[in-house]
Amino acid sequence: MTLARLSVAFIPLTDAVPLIAAAEMGFAQEEGLALDLVRAPSWSSLRDMLAFGAVEAAHLLAPVPVAMSLGIGGVASEVSALMALSVNGTVVGVSNALAAELQGAGASFDFTDAAAAGRALAQTGRALRVGVPFPFSMQAELLYYWLAASGLPAPQSLTVRTVPPPLMADALAAGEIDAFCVGEPWGSKSVESGFGTLLLPGKAIWSFAPEKVLAVRTGWAEENADLTGRLMRAVWKAGRWLGTGGARTTAAELLARERYLDLAPDIIDRALTGRLVINARGETRDCPGFVEFYQGAAQFPWRSQAAWIAAQMAGRLGLDAEQAMASARQSFRTDLYRRHLGPAGAILPGASEKTEGGIAEGTAVSSESGRLILTQNRFFDGRVFDPARGI
Repeated sequence: MTLARLSVAFIPLTDAVPLIAAAEMGFAQEEGLALDLVRAPSWSSLRDMLAFGAVEAAHLLAPVPVAMSLGIGGVASEVSALMALSVNGTVVGVSNALAAELQGAGASFDFTDAAAAGRALAQTGRALRVGVPFPFSMQAELLYYWLAASGLPAPQSLTVRTVPPPLMADALAAGEIDAFCVGEPWGSKSVESGFGTLLLPGKAIWSFAPEKVLAVRTGWAEENADLTGRLMRAVWKAGRWLGTGGARTTAAELLARERYLDLAPDIIDRALTGRLVINARGETRDCPGFVEFYQGAAQFPWRSQAAWIAAQMAGRLGLDAEQAMASARQSFRTDLYRRHLGPAGAILPGASEKTEGGIAEGTAVSSESGRLILTQNRFFDGRVFDPARGI
């Protein structure tokens, strides 16, 4: 059988594993595809590769299709998020010097209390320099949300700098930043390098934050419906394999290969198991659900998540929030998810939006088929986002 070849760009991160597993474990071949995975050096280069047609699909930060739908970021192109690749999977880290100050201010580094960690940061009195992988990233959105609520609004109290994920540890070591929010394994790399201490997982700020999406140009999806469906099914199967079996040791070994992350498997395994080493002394924290690829409808591109991202951007950039949310909703393609993955066996939610932040524990919700349990979905400050009202 002749396989249809698709080029797919990725950034070397743990949450690229659904694409890597689809290519390496036979899921793409089952759909008659050969995936040529292209490692990009930065998020800006990856976005441009997708926007200008150098690749057919990409592992993309969830806020990027939203930003592009709002016409911000400098690239005028329509991009669709076909499905989520991952939920959570990020860490907030600080320099060792700042970690010592935070301990003096009462921070416990317990990995659960974002409010207390935010108060401790505010008490240091520092004008923080914080690294994020891209201006339009969930890392940036979580930081802005968390630190503003903690009394450290941008731009008055912090400077946000863009640093490619693999270079985050180097930026910390060089004293260019005081703190960061980045996807694993690059937070753990800063600990292994001896310069960083992990303060929080991103899920302590929002416990069910969409992190990466599978994205294509909107026109390409319309012109290549069959290929779009085959690609989505391959990635969906890979996510199910990751989320329902004992596959994560194998996944760590795949990711460790030179052409992907080129790191020791045990460092990568920390994110996949949720057992993270937080400092050079070897202290560990357990974080169940640190990253999720399948359970709780993690792959579904909820339009309410797109609306939340758009509302945050609109408030920060002075845009009309209602218009921004309407545009953003169209970039998360629940219609294509239902069309292509429903017949494949995906459990489809009964609705394409939900309140964000309102689920304290696992909750059964209506679905078109099967039984769907949504996992905890809480913001650290107890707020609830109603997409119908935009607040």
